[in-house]
Amino acid sequence: MLQRSTFSSAVTCRTQMSIARRGTISPEMERVAEREQLAPELIRDEVARGRLIIPANVHHRALDPTAIGLVARVKINANIGNSPTTSSLEEEVGKLALAERWGADTVMDLSTGKRIDETREAILASASVPIGTVPIYQAIERVDRPEELTGDLLLEVIEHQALQGVDYMTIHAGVRLEHLPLCQHRVTGIVSRGGGLLARWMVHHERENPLYERFDEIVEICRAHDVSISLGDGLRPGSIADASDAAQFAELDTLGELTQRAWKRDVQVMVEGPGHVPLDQLEANVRRQQEVCHEAPFYTLGPLVTDIAPGYDHITSAIGAAIVGWHGTSMLCYVTPKEHLGLPDAEDVKQGLIAYRIAAHAADLARGSRRAAAWDRELSQARFSFDWRRQFELALDPETARAMHDETLSDDYFKTAEFCSMCGPRFCPMHNFKDVDWDALRVAVAERKKERALTAR
Repeated sequence: MLQRSTFSSAVTCRTQMSIARRGTISPEMERVAEREQLAPELIRDEVARGRLIIPANVHHRALDPTAIGLVARVKINANIGNSPTTSSLEEEVGKLALAERWGADTVMDLSTGKRIDETREAILASASVPIGTVPIYQAIERVDRPEELTGDLLLEVIEHQALQGVDYMTIHAGVRLEHLPLCQHRVTGIVSRGGGLLARWMVHHERENPLYERFDEIVEICRAHDVSISLGDGLRPGSIADASDAAQFAELDTLGELTQRAWKRDVQVMVEGPGHVPLDQLEANVRRQQEVCHEAPFYTLGPLVTDIAPGYDHITSAIGAAIVGWHGTSMLCYVTPKEHLGLPDAEDVKQGLIAYRIAAHAADLARGSRRAAAWDRELSQARFSFDWRRQFELALDPETARAMHDETLSDDYFKTAEFCSMCGPRFCPMHNFKDVDWDALRVAVAERKKERALTAR
């Protein structure tokens, strides 16, 4: 078992970034290097420059560290959490287990209903993956109206969650009072829950965002416990019509400023990105974020490349996710079929994660990952050899692959048959390809070349 870096009040800063900047390789960096099959020195150097983060709160004892950044595999986040209208503690812990089973690299607890602390503590006790939160969700449960939020309450909740062991927190500090008029003519206005709550507070009080005003204090809390800051995109576009607008990019400029302020205190940062962006704007969005935010890891929700498919948004968003992953996004926040429609259940979690594992793997392939290419090649070789059992083992979802095959050809004999129910034995192209007499074919081709040469004379 990994010996995690330990927390001590005598040590003023134990963030992975501070350790890396001192030239030391931490146990977390060693573990990440092993998992990514990279040199520990490369991991250390990337963490030191802020291009790679290892969300690893010193209080999260069950954690198996994960890296998020350009040199690492493209990662996937799954959102879980109870709501005011449905779900229970047991269901959310079950969703955590399911998320880990189906390949989530991190999990965000977005609980907004009752028993928030109990739910999070149960999740943290079980989770080997980094756990993220949005602290304003818990803060809003402590007041009767959003207008009653205070900066002190927000900082109190952030520190409370840091002590619980939360590895990264979404902080919507980039939503500024001056940005709000830019949203006035949007089709879908503000779609971020955190962004919407803060906008309502700022309009009511005619004051600046308290998370922006007190950002340096937030950084100090995160510094003490090695909580990574995920700079929230509170003004992200919630429809294709609003993509790449002035509000989105004004906030992004602020996130670039906040990134540097956190880095000055050795606090790790990633930057959250847009939710609805058409295909032709995806690459430009990634490149702009990397430039404005100094190559801090980019973490996107989707993006959805069209708005017309409620019930299938795990597909509309996985298309965008694969493309932004190719162009440099480091973590993809999954979208389930129930996006825009309701709280996901266990099957929705699975479907969202499978869609996003496909997207992340496709992005890794496009980025030149030899590991990803080797996986594809091995499965293709098993397919060409009609090694059905090996195909199932290598499949992203072995159970589903096996069930679909056995639906029409269930007998054990068909696990070695040189055909499936699509083509049958006579029409299988790979089977027919194997029957080719290659020596005879080479002779025939040579004879044809001679005949053409003679005819040409």
